[in-house]
Amino acid sequence: MNMQKLLQSLLWLSLLTLLGVIVLFQLNFELEAKVLTCIFFVFLLAGINASEFMKGFAFTIWVIAAATLSMMFPSYVTDIGGFKTELLIVPLIQLIMFGMGTTMGIKDFIGVLKMPKGVFIGLFLQFTIMPLIAFSLTIIFSFPPEIAAGVILIGCVPCGVSSNILNFLSKGNLALSITLTSFATLMAPFVTPLLMERLAGQLIPIDVVAMIISISKMIFAPLIAGIIFNRIFGNRVAWLNAAMPLVAMAANVFIIAVIVAAGRDSLLTIGFLLFLAAAIHNAMGFLLGYWGSRLFKMNKRDSRTVAIEVGLQNGGMAAGIAFELGRAATMGLYPAIFGTWMDISGSFLANWWRKTPVDDENLVDS
Repeated sequence: MNMQKLLQSLLWLSLLTLLGVIVLFQLNFELEAKVLTCIFFVFLLAGINASEFMKGFAFTIWVIAAATLSMMFPSYVTDIGGFKTELLIVPLIQLIMFGMGTTMGIKDFIGVLKMPKGVFIGLFLQFTIMPLIAFSLTIIFSFPPEIAAGVILIGCVPCGVSSNILNFLSKGNLALSITLTSFATLMAPFVTPLLMERLAGQLIPIDVVAMIISISKMIFAPLIAGIIFNRIFGNRVAWLNAAMPLVAMAANVFIIAVIVAAGRDSLLTIGFLLFLAAAIHNAMGFLLGYWGSRLFKMNKRDSRTVAIEVGLQNGGMAAGIAFELGRAATMGLYPAIFGTWMDISGSFLANWWRKTPVDDENLVDS
């Protein structure tokens, strides 16, 4: 049996084990169903390598697996040998930001000079659409104060590295995407606390200065350190540039797992409403990001790029802020759910747009 056939067999086995999981849960054999769920994800994660299309969803499936298993075995995720895993959230985010910095250079910042219109419109839409939608959702769903603050928090953080990956997959304007992500991230230590104080200040106490310092240590400092590292060492550590995307994805999966496990009880109570809010939030971000860009006369390709930047948020950063505020199990819940859902919806959107390239009759630099 060649490797391709073996992988295809594992993919079919994953479907069979999924049916087994459903049957066992229906028969109330919970322990057996949980064990079989683990086997299902092992088969699925191996089997997707049989299909080029399915490979594009590998990270998404890892995220779903992490969230699912964290719901099933929370104590094994939150506490390892007496060590509280939530203590790793901030260091992992700092590692992700350092890795992001190592891929950046002066060219990413002078991009604003080459396409000022696209950058300014993208940043404006990023820091208006998502916070205002988040605030509206907290009113519509009447979430408890700390949960509602988490909804607003994910709306107030910048886009993340995943937006660059999905813009690459969708054949968007990658240069614009990277420049937007870079500037939004650098603005975050100042813009995010101010937005939080304005929109969530009535829900939880917000110390703007303390949050600026906290986000600067978590985001700004490691990002600048990464940029300096890249400037000094450059191509001499090319292996690092190759490894960091994988490290970042693994760190994101781990952070989601920890947050989901910590907030399991709350998720069982209001998880569906949080998921519904996340789906609406994400979809409106894509929709208004695209049509907002078109309203400002940006071409279709750049509008798609901005839509992805607006619809995707830095869930890891939001989780880190929630942890720093001592509210990881409440404020951190919505960022974990939103982060999981945005990876799923974003992957589908990127693949769809990849297969339906735009025919911009007016390809003018944004």
